[in-house]
Amino acid sequence: MSRPRRPKPSSTSAIDAGALLAAVSPSRTTRKYQKNQVVFAQGDPADAVFFVHRGKVKLTVLSRQGKQAVTALLGPADFFGEGCLAGQPLRMATATTITEASIERLAKPAMIRTLHHDAVFAESFTTYLLTRNIRMEEDLVDQLFNSSEKRLARLLLLLANFGKEGRPEPVVPKISQETLAEMVGTTRSRISHFMNKFRKLGFVEYNGRLEIHSSLLHVVLHD
Repeated sequence: MSRPRRPKPSSTSAIDAGALLAAVSPSRTTRKYQKNQVVFAQGDPADAVFFVHRGKVKLTVLSRQGKQAVTALLGPADFFGEGCLAGQPLRMATATTITEASIERLAKPAMIRTLHHDAVFAESFTTYLLTRNIRMEEDLVDQLFNSSEKRLARLLLLLANFGKEGRPEPVVPKISQETLAEMVGTTRSRISHFMNKFRKLGFVEYNGRLEIHSSLLHVVLHD
């Protein structure tokens, strides 16, 4: 007897995480990570997909010349490491937590089996990947054409979850200015200058914690 067909999620851009985790069970494990802990390193075997339950993760690439670049910033309900599903043998980037995090490891064989046998999840997962690809293209345009001030504003808004599905999180986890500088692609002194400017304008507040206001969008939208 065929299994009952699971109804499609109400939003095609939303991953039915509960159904996914049930589908790949028992080939999954959940692990808690401390801040600045490596999930996997560039050059490691690519044998699993990861799903963020809680926390923030950055993906970085290190060149042979020793230059490092941040290629993605991920949060709750994001997947990463999916290159293994397309035959990628080794990790092309390093995944590092920038806050405490809870992350699910989904074994590659189980993910492939789920994608082959669950049409609803396959459609939803494909939509998710396409949506994230659009965001990565926007990140590239941001890096190429926008000033470091606009790049910082956009990064802070992304960290606060503005522009993503779900409720914004105006309080951003504590992140050093050195880390922000690395993500934006500028110096710490420039980050300090812009953060002081944002605070004076009332776009952000920080006193032991960083709070982002939606008014920071003006910096991104202003030509």
